[in-house]
Amino acid sequence: MRTFILSFITFAGVLTCWYACHSTAGGGEIPNAVSYNFHIRPILSDKCFKCHGPDKNQLKAGLRLDIAESAYAPLQETKGAFAIVPGQPEASELMKRITSKDPDYQMPTPESHLGTLTDREIRMLEKWIAQGAVYEKHWALLPPVKTGLPQVSDQNWVRNEIDYFTLAKMTGQNLSPNPEAGAEHLLKRAAMDLTGLLPTEAEMDTFLSDNAADAYEKAVDRLLATPQYGEKMALHWLDIARFSDSYGYQDDNIRSQWPYRDWVIHAFNSNMPYDQFVTWQLAGDLLPEAGKEQILATAFLRNHKYTEEGGVIPEEYRVEYALDKVKTYTRGILALTVECAQCHDHKYDPVSQKDYYQLFGFFNTSKEAGFEGDVSVSKPAKKPVLTLTDAEVKNILTFINKRDTAAVTVSVMGELDTPRTTYILNRGAYDKHGEVVQPAALAAVMPFDTLVYPRNRLGLAQWTVTKDNPLTARVFVNQVWQEFFGTGLVKTTGDFGMQGHLPTHPELLDWLAVDFMEHQWDVKRLVKQILMSATYRQSSQVTAQHLAIDPDNQLLARSPRLRFKAEMIRDMVLSTSNLLVKEIGGPSVKPYQPKGLWENTTSGRGVLRIYEQDSGPDLYRRGMYTFIKLTLPPPVMAVFDASNRDQCEVTRVRTNTPLQAFVMMNDPTVLEASRVLAQRLLANDQAIDGKIAAAFRTIICRKASQKEMSILQTYYNEQLQLFRDKKLDALKTLAIGDSPVDKTLDPDQSAALMKVVNTIYNLEEAITRG
Repeated sequence: MRTFILSFITFAGVLTCWYACHSTAGGGEIPNAVSYNFHIRPILSDKCFKCHGPDKNQLKAGLRLDIAESAYAPLQETKGAFAIVPGQPEASELMKRITSKDPDYQMPTPESHLGTLTDREIRMLEKWIAQGAVYEKHWALLPPVKTGLPQVSDQNWVRNEIDYFTLAKMTGQNLSPNPEAGAEHLLKRAAMDLTGLLPTEAEMDTFLSDNAADAYEKAVDRLLATPQYGEKMALHWLDIARFSDSYGYQDDNIRSQWPYRDWVIHAFNSNMPYDQFVTWQLAGDLLPEAGKEQILATAFLRNHKYTEEGGVIPEEYRVEYALDKVKTYTRGILALTVECAQCHDHKYDPVSQKDYYQLFGFFNTSKEAGFEGDVSVSKPAKKPVLTLTDAEVKNILTFINKRDTAAVTVSVMGELDTPRTTYILNRGAYDKHGEVVQPAALAAVMPFDTLVYPRNRLGLAQWTVTKDNPLTARVFVNQVWQEFFGTGLVKTTGDFGMQGHLPTHPELLDWLAVDFMEHQWDVKRLVKQILMSATYRQSSQVTAQHLAIDPDNQLLARSPRLRFKAEMIRDMVLSTSNLLVKEIGGPSVKPYQPKGLWENTTSGRGVLRIYEQDSGPDLYRRGMYTFIKLTLPPPVMAVFDASNRDQCEVTRVRTNTPLQAFVMMNDPTVLEASRVLAQRLLANDQAIDGKIAAAFRTIICRKASQKEMSILQTYYNEQLQLFRDKKLDALKTLAIGDSPVDKTLDPDQSAALMKVVNTIYNLEEAITRG
């Protein structure tokens, strides 16, 4: 019996290309023109800002190196000296200190444990000062500019504007782009990226037989028009929105936020403009004549954890909920680590504690309470609540998949009649009131003009989606890029601040952001733009040249190889076996799960003490509908790095562990799908090699090679003999799963082919895009 070695390889993602090509560490040439944003700020941020940055509480010697006025000013503790003298590095105290070997004089100081600067970093600073030490506003806080397209050497390769930027970067590093992926691979990639489902055999045949020049574009358009597109796009947004089916904390009872998930799917399928999508979620309830759909969208801000434990201090938790809203808004929509300023001024970004609580003020006027009701009675939604009746769903909110006639309640936003006073909370403590502040957006990003914007969440939403805001479009474009390339043009998707990575292709990011806004924030257009590019359509083959020049694919000279998301692995298994139920939306479901997990992690109260597995069609819903209990998320999906949804998450980690192979070989869903697909193939009047070939193509989306077929046929024959010799139990093997076993088929053949199908599911290529 052959041993199949399973490997699950994922690329950690793209490091920032610009930063790699012009790194401030290690060796290499110093660029002709040294940029503060791209070359100097990263050095100062790592080595200097801890003591000489924005945090006034940590400021040493009154010197700030993050602003020119302070850096150029006379030093307070070294008379007659200046930290930086533009044009004169030899007269700059900064250069003297960073090159000194005297521990009592050198900077950074040994006790700071920040380490010494490399020779290249020192030379970079020296050249920057010699060139005039010109400070620049942080790149992400400058308005994006749509520059002209770069000149490229190969006009025949480019398919749209994206390719000019990527090709120019590649050729600048002596790299050539990969050829276009084969038709089978390209269709598989596009289908998984747009719908999270593999193409069917019929869809593959149609695509391969279409010789028209626009065959690929027609396939992309068809995929964009499917309802599964909205499900796939919603998956990432639900991570941002920290959507779950329970309240979290100790009792962790059930809640009914699922209509919000239905709305997100509907919004993507109807191609709601992104500015409207954001506005409704931040302030739908404050819109003039707001309807129930707009109010439902504000559940985005109410998906946080909620305590139902007795003895808590309500005000403490009410403040905690507002803090969560600030974190979700700033990380998910602005890509800033503003939460660092909850207790003190931000140590790196220009966000003071006062700035933080002014932003907090927008979310501090909600009607929600920190604790509500009797601890012995859990409600599926907490005030303020939106009630959706059966008639409303049938006649107005038709996108909601409501299965019964009972009304459903959802936690949403609502404002107090009299705004609550907002204070700076000293050290972030809920009861340590400091200075009174008024709601205002982050001044470092863009002024909040109170003559234009009201001091409420609607004003914040309008400020967020104005085309003058330098972050909103950039951040979303970067998130969309991440969905298709595994890593954003800015690797730190949730941090566009000074400690975040620099963009690999800054001009491309800006061009896409401006173009996105110019076309009315059209999400489907942006998605199609990316998929139609030659950059996206490259093969994922790795050459020796790639490994030598660009091992991490920073220059995008090939397509990345990425493991499917956890939910998509489940969907792939169910869809290829025809078990998948493609119902859109509705309450979450409880598929197979190891016994005893909920029972051993419960407070003993509430309806979620015991895991009650669903039956029938609900066992075979898409992974995004799996019930998420915050204190114990779905274990199989956790193995494949799904978000646990306890906080806003913009990037999922990618790990490779033996548990992932263990799941693919032993999970009941995979085994049941293997059995169902095997028996479906056996029911066809076809030789066994044809059945194996069909299974391979269904799962891998290409035809098996002669060598692959030989291995699988041999394995089938070995397993069949073991079953016939009763060394393996066919009936026991086939008994996994709730779907009926076809007893009219030979059990030994069924079990042997089931093992072959399970082996194909366990190939790396089965769960890899690329």
